[in-house]
Amino acid sequence: MSRRKTERLLNLVVCLLATRRYLTAEQIRRAVPGYPDSDEAFKRMFERDKEELRELGVPLEVGSDQPGGTGEEIGYRIPPQAYELPDIHLTPDEAAVLGLAARVWQRASMADAASGALLKLRAAGVETDPVGAGSAMAIEPRLDTGEPAFPALWEAVRDGRPVAFDYQGVGRTASARRHLEPWGVVSRRGRWYVVGHDRDRGQTRVFRLSRITGEVVPDGPAGSVTVPEGVDVRRIAFDWEDPVSEPRPATVRLRAGAAQGPRRWAKDVRPVGDGTWDEATLTFRDTDRFAPYLARFADDVVVLDPPDLRDAVIQHLKAALAAGSGPGEDGRDDEPEMSPT
Repeated sequence: MSRRKTERLLNLVVCLLATRRYLTAEQIRRAVPGYPDSDEAFKRMFERDKEELRELGVPLEVGSDQPGGTGEEIGYRIPPQAYELPDIHLTPDEAAVLGLAARVWQRASMADAASGALLKLRAAGVETDPVGAGSAMAIEPRLDTGEPAFPALWEAVRDGRPVAFDYQGVGRTASARRHLEPWGVVSRRGRWYVVGHDRDRGQTRVFRLSRITGEVVPDGPAGSVTVPEGVDVRRIAFDWEDPVSEPRPATVRLRAGAAQGPRRWAKDVRPVGDGTWDEATLTFRDTDRFAPYLARFADDVVVLDPPDLRDAVIQHLKAALAAGSGPGEDGRDDEPEMSPT
C-alpha cells in the first residue's frame, strides 16, 4: 500500500470517527485530502476505499439522519463504540514481557514500530514497565538485525510481496538469481533466515540472509503472496539442515613461526618449499565467521582451498583496506567455530 493511499484511508477513518451524523460522499470528498477533482475518478476511488476499510475490519456504517432514510442522500460514519478496543488489563508479568519484547528491537529495523506500540499502550493507561518488575528491568536483550537484506525482506513479508535477490550458496564462488515468495523471517542460532516458496525450484526453501548479495527487490505486486494454511515458518527454519553446520576442510599456508592462533587448530602441518611456509588443514563450519578470523592474520595466512573461503578472505581484506583499517581492528578477539578433527 502506497504512503499516499495509507494517509488518505487514515484521514477517512478519522473523519468518520469524529462525526456524530452521517456524512455524504460529497462532504467526505471536501473533508478528506487526497481525492481527485473528477467526479468519476472520485466515485471509483471512494468505492475502493470503502471496500478496503471493510476488508480491514473497520465497521463502516451506512445510513441517514432522516427517519426512515428518505429525503436525504445516503451517508457514512464509523460508530466509535464499535471500533474502539476494550479496556486492556495486563498482569505485572505480562506488562514486563511486553517491555522486554520492545527493548529487544531497540537497535533493529523495527525499533520505531516497537516504540510506537509501547506508546499506544501507555496512552491507554497500560504501564509496560511496572515498578515491581525490577528483575526484568535488569535484562537488556538484543536481536541483531544488521543484515542489509533484513528490512526489505521484513517489509515484503508484511506486504505479501514476492522478491528477487542474488544468493551465493555454500561452496559457490558466484551468486545466482533467486525468486522467492517470502513467508517469514526468523532467527536461528544467532543467524537470520527467510522462509518461503522458491519459484525457481517450485519448493519450500530457506535462505540465510548473510548469503544474500546486493539488494532485495520487489518481484510482483503486494498481496500476491499467500502463506499456505498450517505452515509453521519457525518450524521449517529450525528443522532445515543448514549446510554451514557441516564441518568442511580448508587447506591453508601459514608463515613459519607465525599465525599461532590457526596453528592451535591445524592438523597435518608440514613445511613446504624453502621452509618459509607451512601447509596445514583446518576444519571450519561457517565461512562468514571463519573468513574474517583468517583475515586478521593478513600476510601470515594464505587460503588455498576451498574457493569460496579464499574469495571471502580476499573480499574482507579489500573491505578493510578501503575502510582504512587493518583486518584485525574490529575490536573482536573471539575465535570461529572450528574443530581440530
